[in-house]
Amino acid sequence: MTPSATALPVESPKAFLGVAHSLTGKLWRDRLDARGAAQALAIVQRHQLPEMLARVLAGRGVDIDAVPDFLDPTIRKLMPDPFTVTQMEAAARRIADAAARGEKVAIFGDYDVDGATSAALLAWHLRHCGLDPLIHIPDRLFEGYGPNTEAVRALAQKGATLLVTVDCGTTSIEPLAEAKRLGMSVVVIDHHQCGEALPEVDALVNPNRPDDLSGLGHLAAVGLTLVTLVAVSRELRRRGFWTGVMPEPDLLSVLHHVALGTVADVAPLVGLNRAFVAKGLIALRRRDHVGHTALMDVSRLNGPPEAWHLGFMLGPRINAGGRIGRADLGVRLLLEGDVTEAGRIAAELDRLNTERRAIEQDAEAQAEAEALASLGMEDKLAVIVTASEGWHPGVVGLVASRLKEKFSRPCFAIALEPGGIGTGSGRSIPGVDIGKAVRQAVSEGILLKGGGHAMAAGVTLRKENLAEFRAYMEKALASEVAEARHVNELLIDGAVSARAVTVELAATLNRAGPFGSGNPEPVIALPAHQLVYADEVGQAHLRLRFKSGDGAIVNGIAFRSVGQKLGNALAAHRGQQLHVAGSLAVDRYQGAERVQFRVIDVAVPDQGPNLIR
Repeated sequence: MTPSATALPVESPKAFLGVAHSLTGKLWRDRLDARGAAQALAIVQRHQLPEMLARVLAGRGVDIDAVPDFLDPTIRKLMPDPFTVTQMEAAARRIADAAARGEKVAIFGDYDVDGATSAALLAWHLRHCGLDPLIHIPDRLFEGYGPNTEAVRALAQKGATLLVTVDCGTTSIEPLAEAKRLGMSVVVIDHHQCGEALPEVDALVNPNRPDDLSGLGHLAAVGLTLVTLVAVSRELRRRGFWTGVMPEPDLLSVLHHVALGTVADVAPLVGLNRAFVAKGLIALRRRDHVGHTALMDVSRLNGPPEAWHLGFMLGPRINAGGRIGRADLGVRLLLEGDVTEAGRIAAELDRLNTERRAIEQDAEAQAEAEALASLGMEDKLAVIVTASEGWHPGVVGLVASRLKEKFSRPCFAIALEPGGIGTGSGRSIPGVDIGKAVRQAVSEGILLKGGGHAMAAGVTLRKENLAEFRAYMEKALASEVAEARHVNELLIDGAVSARAVTVELAATLNRAGPFGSGNPEPVIALPAHQLVYADEVGQAHLRLRFKSGDGAIVNGIAFRSVGQKLGNALAAHRGQQLHVAGSLAVDRYQGAERVQFRVIDVAVPDQGPNLIR
């Protein structure tokens, strides 16, 4: 019989298990305060749920009456009326007009996963309407982000009368003005933050525009595209367009795309997004989509896909085409119906992803050395801006992300071209809006181009403006970064012993998933467990084993920890007792299931009796 997982009381109101300063410098805090603990108890009593699951739900602010819907989020309940989005009605009418008239429609998408899935979703729907849309995904190196005048002219020459941009277009004022001059109608479906000036188009569907009150600003572009297609289908239904010859397509049958784009774009997994991903994962598990199945197979995905697989295994392969290969490979795979051809495209994306990793690692090592030199001994910089000639522009976003993880502050990585122009990406930490600061730098003339979200941004600048950009970002973000980094804390959902770390416990906690941005994975503590084994494996990972006081063993892994604070702490405490914090995952190999503890932090226990015997 599997022992039940029991959450332990907090030792003090300030530090979970008394950990005020872990070996990586974090303060451990109970995610639940007294009110949250009472809420968890009420959930246990009302819904007869395991205590640990109740603690996880309470820690994510789930109201006691909302528990059943949270555990089974449905799109039907959460889908709003699409017309609550500003200019959605105009967009739906114009796209419906194109379907009714049999027009040539051009789709212009971004080169990342969100853009690829958005373009594939829209193209799939238009094909069901009897159209054969043109699809253009810009080359990251030669065209850059968003619509450009040359591409717009080329699409017009091919006969396009309607241009629909997905995951881009909000800031593309001149290229879209050119589209209008050439006689094209333009519909923009985008979710990026807006500047003061908006393009003159037939419809700008963007829940982040200042005059939008829909509350859907958290949607990724692919989710917004689905909402738009709900509106288009409804408009076509009103017109009597759908017949036995032209049946209405089932939008819920392509939630694979929506789940992949939403997770890969790090959209918060709350509300409608969470339902999209939950149901999209079910669709992926059916293996009924040729392109997604080929992608899962080439990624060597064992067992049913989970949200983290989309972000760390499937998404990077789709992205690899846009980063260092052909930008349209991802869209082609997602629209491919032939199993053999889908396998060929997926294999090419896998090859490009391997190549991308090697390029990224070289640039990351250089960027990290530059960052360390910039920080010096005093560690005073609020923002890290690294730049170098020879970096591939397709990997700078990944490099910035790695730097952000290592140095816990906003980081930029910029690839300098021979002509003196730099293109780069920035990644931020919670509570620091770099998208806003980047747009301000554009308005000040420091950047040639720039934009993005609070957590991620893209920049284009002249090499001679690099120092000015560094100084500007430092000044603009110093106070926000100081506030965000003031308390470096780790929130803990509960504590168990090794014997309770089972596949069943992992499955219980997963009922609160899918986990990701906005719905953090539960963090569980193992109090006073002995580190009995630690050895390097793979690409800088540490394979671990911990033993509780009763002799039970739990297998663990600390990803990318070798040479980092966590890896150094583990290596220095072999054979010793540690408080361990991490998350649970099920490792599937050759048909067998084993639970794995993914370690994210460790601390030396205070001297005294073990908290769990």
